[in-house]
Amino acid sequence: MLARTQAGCVVGVSARAVSVEVHLGKGLPGFEIVGLPETAVRESRVRVRAALHNSGFELPPRRVLLNLAPADLRKRGAGLDLAIAVALLTACGTCAPNRLEETLLFGELSLSGELRSARGLLPQLRAARARGLTHAIVPRDQLDEAALVPAIEVRAAADLGSVVAYLNGHRELAQASGDGPMIGARGYPDLADVQGQPLAKRALEIAAAGGHHLLLVGPPGAGKTMLARRLPGLLPRPTTDEAVEIVTVASAAGLRVDGGPVHRPFRAPHHTASAAALVGGGDPVRPGEVTLAHRGVLFLDELPEFSRPAIEAFRTVMESREAVVSRVRERVRMPAAALVVAAMNPCPCGYAGHPSRLCRCPPSRVDRYRARVSGPMLDRFDVHVSLPPVQIAELSAERREEPSAVARQRVEAARAHLAADPPETEPSLRALLARLPPDSRALITRAADVMRLSARGLARACRVGLTIAALEGESTARPDHVAEALSYRVFDRADDGAAEGPPPWRAASAQRDLRETEGGAE
Repeated sequence: MLARTQAGCVVGVSARAVSVEVHLGKGLPGFEIVGLPETAVRESRVRVRAALHNSGFELPPRRVLLNLAPADLRKRGAGLDLAIAVALLTACGTCAPNRLEETLLFGELSLSGELRSARGLLPQLRAARARGLTHAIVPRDQLDEAALVPAIEVRAAADLGSVVAYLNGHRELAQASGDGPMIGARGYPDLADVQGQPLAKRALEIAAAGGHHLLLVGPPGAGKTMLARRLPGLLPRPTTDEAVEIVTVASAAGLRVDGGPVHRPFRAPHHTASAAALVGGGDPVRPGEVTLAHRGVLFLDELPEFSRPAIEAFRTVMESREAVVSRVRERVRMPAAALVVAAMNPCPCGYAGHPSRLCRCPPSRVDRYRARVSGPMLDRFDVHVSLPPVQIAELSAERREEPSAVARQRVEAARAHLAADPPETEPSLRALLARLPPDSRALITRAADVMRLSARGLARACRVGLTIAALEGESTARPDHVAEALSYRVFDRADDGAAEGPPPWRAASAQRDLRETEGGAE
């Protein structure tokens, strides 16, 4: 007898459809699974046998052939247990085949028959809805998580016996509400806690308004980490679509999703993280930190301390906002639209250029430290900010700084202004320059020659200038907007014969050159 149930498996952060087919044939009793099952799936036959026996069901002494289709997709995870058990009972005639063709079965079975939660429920439900399934049965522990996906009827069961009784029409199961995710206002640290550093606060606001990657350079104690942790509080609340993407990524990664309010994520991996931990990888392929920070903020503290392979693998993701992991058998694409904030010191000891502390780093050591962040990686940060040392008098001042809520209102207004006149998806440099008035275009092209910006750096300066204009409610970038945008490119490597160009702490000199250029353009 042949029976079939509907299931799925997670690849990256998306789900693939899996059809579980069971055939009871003649011959010596046995249990064989085909269809590229990996270890956890092969071991499911042991769990399923014990779960069936302890739930009061018995398999006939027949040869069992279980096929997981499609045959060329490697099946991973323990979430196939319930689909396998129900398919076996249906083939035996114990379970009625009611709505099995339109029902997703998801969950891991314990030896006692208890239905346990498994990784990747939300991607599975979204994929099931996309392929036309109208019902789903999931573990009771994941009922709140299942409610985040509307337009599909989800039932929750505690054990295998309850699932069989429901399919046979003998009992009812709890149903998820399916209202979709709730958007929450998370209590991020407030920007008002930061005393001083007005330039860095301005840069945070620009980065939040335009989604620009940000690099903070300054001595220890200047407030780089403190500022970065307050950036999520400047971002607008996620839209419904963004909230669905955020919880889907979390579910695929095995993080806890409880059905509560959805917030923008903030991830801060340690500098010992590998390239696979940052971008994604492994077997099976798991999302990396940049995908876990999708629609939120990814903070890379002590950027030069990350391994060179990790940084170089990460730089392409910053531009494409998509992580692509290639394997022999598969090519996995994962979303990575995270706002990247990186922090670094001006030298290994951190006190190069400090007004009152002596830097003891020899030039060769400083050069090696700077060389850990390549020019192409540096070029991908839209906004560069040099933080001066914090004065004790500023820390002890009792003045109240501007809170995050006020800055967030300006960010939301600027994003609405930019959305009203959206550019191309990936506008060319020529298209960006065409959006500038003649005087602004003349200034930015001449300054680019003086600063020896790359074409990418010039394009990013144009985008930042348009964001600054949007913060002031204007559609075109005036020369002062462009000049401010160029002042955030002062850490670019100059091709002056040195392998790595001027050090970041020579920002004042570059800003002086920029002011002279601006005066010449006028």
